[in-house]
Amino acid sequence: MTLDELINDWNGPLAGGRVPVLLDETLRDGLQSPSVRDPDIAAKRDLIHRLARLGVDAVDLGMPGAGPKALAAVRALMVEIRDHRLPLRPQVAVRTMEADLAQVAEIQQRVGTALEAGAFLGSSPIRMDVEGWDLAFLVDMARKAAAFCRRHEVPLMMVTEDSTRARPDVLKAIYGAALEEGAQSICLSDTCGHATPDGARRLVRFIKDEVVKDRSVRIDWHGHNDRGLGVANAIAAFEAGSDRLHGTILGIGERCGNVALDQLMINLHLMGFPKGDLSDLPALAERVAELCDVEIPANYPVLGRDAFRTGTGVHAAAIVKALHRGDVELADTVYSGVPAALVGRRQEIEIGPMAGHSNVVYWLELNGYDPSPDRVERILQAAKNSPRILSEGEIRAVL
Repeated sequence: MTLDELINDWNGPLAGGRVPVLLDETLRDGLQSPSVRDPDIAAKRDLIHRLARLGVDAVDLGMPGAGPKALAAVRALMVEIRDHRLPLRPQVAVRTMEADLAQVAEIQQRVGTALEAGAFLGSSPIRMDVEGWDLAFLVDMARKAAAFCRRHEVPLMMVTEDSTRARPDVLKAIYGAALEEGAQSICLSDTCGHATPDGARRLVRFIKDEVVKDRSVRIDWHGHNDRGLGVANAIAAFEAGSDRLHGTILGIGERCGNVALDQLMINLHLMGFPKGDLSDLPALAERVAELCDVEIPANYPVLGRDAFRTGTGVHAAAIVKALHRGDVELADTVYSGVPAALVGRRQEIEIGPMAGHSNVVYWLELNGYDPSPDRVERILQAAKNSPRILSEGEIRAVL
C-alpha cells in the first residue's frame, strides 16, 4: 500500500488554487530581537543568496532610517540583488515621514532597481491614546506618504501597526487614503502577537470585503508569536485571502519573535505548496543561528537536534520494522509528522532509559556489530541504569 492509503489525512488540501508568496524579515524585524547580534554586510549578502536558493520571493533589507550603518547595509544588499540578478523583491521598513521615504527614493534611483517601502503607522486605540493621535492625523500621514511615493515612483506597501487590535473604521480610513493616493499593497500586522487564527481570518476577510473590494491590491500578513500562534495565524490569514506572508528564520524577532518562516515553509510544503528545495533549510538555520548568536532549541520543529530522534522503545521498534521491510519512506513517516528526508535528515534511534531491544539492535547493526543477545542485554542494562541517552563512547565501552 502507498503512504496515501496508509495515512488518513484529516487536514485536507487548501482550496482555491492560490500560491502563497513569502517575504523574509530576518534582516529587519529579526534583528530587532534584543538577544541577537547584527551580522556584518558580508554575512547579510550570504544570507540573501541562501534565501533566494530556498525559494523565498521577497526580502526586507532593513530600516535605512535607523542610522548610517543600516543605510549602508541596505544600499550594499540592493547592489548585490541587482548585480547577481537574485529573484528577490527587495523591501525596507520606513516611517510615514518624508525623510525616511526620501532615503528609499534615493537608494532606488542610485541602484536602478525598484525598492518597496513598507511604510508603517500605528492604528490601534491603545497606541493612538498613548501617542495623542486622532484619526484625522493618521489619515493625513498615510495620504502624504502615499502621494510622495507616487511622485517618486517608489512602490508603497501601507502598513498599519497593531492591526489586530484596531477598529474597523480606522483601518478603512487609513488604507482607503493610501490606496486613493496610489499605494499598491497593504499589510496587516499582528504587532503584539494578539491574534488567534479565527481573528486573523476575520480581519483578512474584512479587509478584502470592505477595503480592497475589486481593486488589484496585494494583502500582506505580518505576524508575531507572543501567544505561540504565529505560524497558525499566518496559515489562517492565507486561507482567508492574504497574498504574501512574512516571517523570519528561526522566528527571531522582538519579544517572543516573529512567524518562523522555516516552519511556515515546511507546513506550506506539506499542504501542497512547495517552495524550493528544503534540504537547504537546516544549513540556512544554522548559519542564521551562528551569525546572530542564537541557539536552536533541541526540540525546535524540524531543525532542532531532537526533531527526528527517538530513544523510546515502542517508537524505535516501529521504525526498525519498516526499515527491515526495506521501506525507508515508511520508516521516515510511521512516527514523524514531517519526513526527515524533506530537509535532508534521517530518523535517529538512540539508546537510553526508555529504550527497548529494537533500539540496541538497530545501533549494533548500523555500526557493524553482530546483535547477539548477550551484547543487546548488556547495553540495554547500562541504558536502563543511566539517567540519559548513552553516548557512543559509553556504548562502545560496554562492548
